[in-house]
Amino acid sequence: MSTASQRRAYGGPALFSYGFRPFFLSGAAWAALAVPLWIWSLLGGPAVAGHRDWHVHEMLFGFLPAIVAGFLTTAVPNWTGRMPVIGRGLAGLWLLWLAGRVAMLLQVFLGPVATIVDAAFPVVFAAVIWREVMAGKNWRNLPVCLMTSLLAAANIAFHLDAALNLQGLGARLALATAAAMLALIGGRITPSFTTNWLRQRGETQLPATFAGIDKAAVVMTPAAGLAWALAPTHPAAGIALMAAGLLNLVRVARWRGLRTLAEPLIAILHVSYAWLGLGLGLLGLSVATQLAPAAAGVHAVSAGAIGVTCLAVMSRATRGHTGRALTADLATVGVFVAINVAAVLRVVAPFTQAAQPMLLILAALFWSLAYGGFVAAYGPMLWGPRR
Repeated sequence: MSTASQRRAYGGPALFSYGFRPFFLSGAAWAALAVPLWIWSLLGGPAVAGHRDWHVHEMLFGFLPAIVAGFLTTAVPNWTGRMPVIGRGLAGLWLLWLAGRVAMLLQVFLGPVATIVDAAFPVVFAAVIWREVMAGKNWRNLPVCLMTSLLAAANIAFHLDAALNLQGLGARLALATAAAMLALIGGRITPSFTTNWLRQRGETQLPATFAGIDKAAVVMTPAAGLAWALAPTHPAAGIALMAAGLLNLVRVARWRGLRTLAEPLIAILHVSYAWLGLGLGLLGLSVATQLAPAAAGVHAVSAGAIGVTCLAVMSRATRGHTGRALTADLATVGVFVAINVAAVLRVVAPFTQAAQPMLLILAALFWSLAYGGFVAAYGPMLWGPRR
C-alpha cells in the first residue's frame, strides 16, 4: 500500500492522520502561551515558570521540536517512500511531547523525574527519524538525522548544565543546530517553491541554482555554530559566525525574493532566511566586538529566523496538505506581520535601557498574537478533515 493509499485508508481522527496536524497545532499553542506565562511569572505571578532557564528551555526544546516533528513526520515519508507514522503511533509520539511540557511546568515538584520525562521525546523522535531514513536508504538526508540527535543531546546537556558546569552549552548547541537545519532545509525549499511559483507566472528569470556559495553556506553555518557553542567568547567564533551570516545573506539575495512580494506565502520564506543571515552576523558581531549585545544576536536567530521560519513553513504545509489554496489570506498576512514585529522588538530591546522592559512585554505580546493567531486561523484546518 502506498503512502497516499494508507492515509486514505486511515479511519481515525483527522488530527492524527498527518504528523503536521497535532504538532503544528500544539507547538503553536504552546508558543503562544509559554512566553506570556513566563512574563507573568517574572511580574509576580506563579513561580513555576518564572526561572529564565524555563523560558529558554521551552522555546528551544518544547516549541521548536514540536514544529520540527510536525515537518519531518510529514516530509520524511515523501523522501523515503515509506509508510508515515500516523494513528496510534503518531498519537503516542505527541503524548510523549505533551508529557514533557507538563513535566517542565511541574519541575519544582517532580525534580529529576521531570528531566527524564522531558528528555524522552527528543530521544525517541530522533530514533524514529533515523529508522525511517535508514530503512528507506535515503542517504541524502542523514544530516537531518544527525541534527535531530544533536537536539536531543543538547536537551540532555541543558538539564545537566548545573551538575557538570557546562555554562550554557546545551542552549547554544540547540541554537546552532537549529541554524544549521534552517540553512539546510530552508536552503532547499525557499528557492524550490520560488522557482515553481515564478514559473506558474511565466517568469523566465529564476532563482540561482545550487552552487559554490550554497555549499559554503551549508558548511559554514554548522561549523560556525559549533565553534560558538564550544567557545562562545572566542573572537574566532565571532568571525566565523559573521562569515556564515554574510554567506547566507548573499545566498538569499540570489533567489529572486523581490519578485515574490505579490504572494506573502512565498515572500515570507525569503524574509525568514534573511533573518538567519542577519542573526548569525549580529551574534558574531557580539562575540568578536563590543558593538552589539549578545542577546540581540541570540534573539535575531531565535525569535527572528526560527520564529518566522516556523510560521512560514507551518502555514504553507497546512494549506497544501489540507487542500487549501497556496496563497496567503488576510489572517495569514497578519500572523506574518506580528511575528516580524515581535522579532524586531526583541532584537532592539537589548540595545536600550529604560525602554527595555516595555519592549520585552510588547515583543511577547506580538509573539503571542502571531502564534495565537495561527492557532485561531489554522486550527480548524489542522483538526478538521481535508477538503
